Amino acid sequence: MGAYDLLSLDNRRKVDSLLSDTRANGGLAPVDLDRFWQDQEIARKNPFGADIPQVPLGAICNWECIFDELGIEQDWQRFLHDDKAWALEISRRYNDVAERIVGRRLVPETLPDPVLQWPGVKGLHDVFEAKNVWEGGKSGSWWLQQAASTPEELAALLDRVEKRLDNIRDFILPENWETEKARLTALGSKVPLYRGQRGPCTFATSIFGPENLLMLWYDDPALFTRLSDLIGRAILAIAAVLDEEAGFTPETAPRGWGWADDNSCLFNVKAYEAFAMPIHRAVFGAYAPDPKDSRYQHSDSNMAHLLPLLGTLNLTGTNFGPTLSVAEIRQYLPNAVIDGQLAPFTFCRNEEANMVAEFLRDFDQAREKRGLNFTTAGSINNGSRLTGMRLLMAAIQRYGRYD
Repeated sequence: MGAYDLLSLDNRRKVDSLLSDTRANGGLAPVDLDRFWQDQEIARKNPFGADIPQVPLGAICNWECIFDELGIEQDWQRFLHDDKAWALEISRRYNDVAERIVGRRLVPETLPDPVLQWPGVKGLHDVFEAKNVWEGGKSGSWWLQQAASTPEELAALLDRVEKRLDNIRDFILPENWETEKARLTALGSKVPLYRGQRGPCTFATSIFGPENLLMLWYDDPALFTRLSDLIGRAILAIAAVLDEEAGFTPETAPRGWGWADDNSCLFNVKAYEAFAMPIHRAVFGAYAPDPKDSRYQHSDSNMAHLLPLLGTLNLTGTNFGPTLSVAEIRQYLPNAVIDGQLAPFTFCRNEEANMVAEFLRDFDQAREKRGLNFTTAGSINNGSRLTGMRLLMAAIQRYGRYD
């Protein structure tokens, strides 16, 4: 049963009316594009704002949507790594279509200037000896490989991690760092800071395996919490090195932190409290201690059982899976901008009635307190069409206004 089937009769009529007008307009949803983007510019600055004219739209099609839109075989490896000229050519073709349908060019058409490219700094996975490997060929992605498979291997790995933390600066910075830093800062380029990370649960299950880590909670709680402690310490150590290289002190360093932690849903409440929460508290305490600081969590999975714990962190932004409702999230996170809760498969399957229905459902739940950025509860996937994005724009303009 789709979202449309669960709507009130009044909201069903709204869906039917918009879809009827869309068909009558040659398949393009009726929307005043100039007005939409003017209002969007205001709304996106503060989704909680008392004077914003409409709900901001976050479901903006991106490079992942190019292939289906243009009728090209999906080939992320070629697009991201192997053929930059081709990637730019199809990006320009996609933008030509986007400009006609939604009134904006949506994806980059230029490459970063190689002259301003900073040398590679080792990351958390390097500290924990995990390799980041591209798997799956054309439709693949980067996967973090396990670094240990048994408790004994994990304990030995953590011994090596502890030694690395004693001289973390020399470990993470490349040999040419000083010369490149001098050259790049003279050109006005700033040292890249570290303010986001694959979340504690996802990172740990990647380097030790999901089943291994969950069983460790029962079989060896001391090793379980030792891994948590070292992940937190390593994150703070890496961030401190890059802050210092950029000329910041703990008092002057820019605020804000974000996690991408899909696998947190695998943890029960007690295990999450023991493993993830100490890391959250330490990192947020260092980099987002004040109420207005950005504290963001992306976990596009079923997070209902963890909402009470996450509520104690006073998150300011969320992107949770589609099994959660705006009302459920708002109950525990009153100050969070909710990026959601459109199901990604509803968008990428172009289920037009359900797309509008899910917007009406979410807007009804967000209308009183605001704070909704209407987007997918998770990734925007290939198959998500520009006509679908325009339909959401029309739904917002017709039914999602605050004035």
